[in-house]
Amino acid sequence: MNPLKRLARQTAVYGLSSIVGRLLNYFLVPLYTRIFLPQEYGIVTELYAYASFLMILLTFGMETTFFRFSVSHEDKEGVYGTSLLPVVGLNLLFMAIGISASSFIAEKLHYHGHSEYLVYFVLIVGLDAISAIPFARLRQQHRAPRFALLKLANIGINIALNLFFLLLCPYLLRHGYGAFLSFYDPAGGVGYVFLSNLIASAVTLLLLCGDLFGVRLRFDRELFRGMVRYALPLLLAGMAGMVNETLDRILLRYLLVVPAGVANAADYVMAQIGIYGANYKVSILMTLFIQTFRYAAEPFFFSHAKESDARDLYRQVMTWFILFGLVIFLGVMLYIDVVRGFIGAKYYSGMGIVPILLLANLFLGVIFNLSIWYKLNNKTQYGAYITIFGAIVTIVANVVLIPLMGYAGAAWATFICYFCTMIVSYVWGQKHYPVDYELAKIGGYFAFALGLYFLSTAWPFHARSFVLAANSMLFILFLAVAVGKEKRALLRLKAGESVSRMP
Repeated sequence: MNPLKRLARQTAVYGLSSIVGRLLNYFLVPLYTRIFLPQEYGIVTELYAYASFLMILLTFGMETTFFRFSVSHEDKEGVYGTSLLPVVGLNLLFMAIGISASSFIAEKLHYHGHSEYLVYFVLIVGLDAISAIPFARLRQQHRAPRFALLKLANIGINIALNLFFLLLCPYLLRHGYGAFLSFYDPAGGVGYVFLSNLIASAVTLLLLCGDLFGVRLRFDRELFRGMVRYALPLLLAGMAGMVNETLDRILLRYLLVVPAGVANAADYVMAQIGIYGANYKVSILMTLFIQTFRYAAEPFFFSHAKESDARDLYRQVMTWFILFGLVIFLGVMLYIDVVRGFIGAKYYSGMGIVPILLLANLFLGVIFNLSIWYKLNNKTQYGAYITIFGAIVTIVANVVLIPLMGYAGAAWATFICYFCTMIVSYVWGQKHYPVDYELAKIGGYFAFALGLYFLSTAWPFHARSFVLAANSMLFILFLAVAVGKEKRALLRLKAGESVSRMP
């Protein structure tokens, strides 16, 4: 089978469980944005941004370290115990401190009278961090069906409980069945989002008990020292990467400028965070495309590294990856009047950041494609340098732009970070592992796609049916031009010819 065909098939296979899980979770966003005010949804956005950093700190690189040491050490159970026990101990301490300080932290975050949000939150993070090592062990043992089943069960329980607390209970209460709902507090609000997640995490950990305690757990101090030395760089790189992905949602609280005359500054800030978080979710299609591609791309790149036409192959993959990403960009933006129905009308004021975030995430996918140069050359330290560089750009751009532009500044900071990181990775890559990427063609596709998008914003008519019809013609035009330009390569691919012979 032609390697490009294999890559497409593997992308679909490896990404299936991830797509299903993410899609199911994303289905909650329309519910949240129709039930909660922006300032309420801002709490969800903010706390889950903190969760991303805490998960990295509380697992401190032990997942990857477990994989590495399981290969090099014969005592598999010793490696498992030495990975798991410190994570369990650290998270028990974290949960105890977090629950004790929940009232204090809730007041500092202006969640007045809702310390239960923090209690639920620290329990979710702690239980999920403890579950991380048993899940890693399932992957190491190639028990993919059990891994996927438990992950999907977690998501299914979470969604079912959200629907129960946020839709069914209020419905029953309105129709006179309150006597059966003594456990339900109508004022619980977003607390039920966290409670649903907590129950799902607890059930998942319970189902993992066999993997937690089904073996004799041993802790080896000497082995642990070696594991920590290996894990610390991973921890630093992980934190830097998370800065690029989620720090903006945290910085918004501290950098947003509240306009004069706003009666409640805290509610205004949380509403802005909520609007930003909801519109960030609209870029779901680009995010899913990149996620599924990553599942298959890395093993694909490595498996073809020694072939004579490897660099030609990587060149073609890059072109088609960007082309497909631009199709997604246009598919979202040309039908934005339909796509925006994904979130509630109270959040439409933030739709202007959607094209910025779509392109930013496309650049992130390009960065992953470019990363093959340091992975193939065993120069992974460059990956850490690039990530740290991106983190610095992210922090500086957010600090400068958020006070000037509000949450739009956070979106542009994401765009600038990934664009600059992409350029740095390309320049270094061409020095160490040059690939003759089709820059002129790629640039032409970008210019054409952006031109069609800007044209779609300048129609002299505003009737929705006319706009959709005109935008559909633009979308078809882009597809026709792309297929026409790539027709020869597609025909050679279908015929099974070597990619090096493609034009």
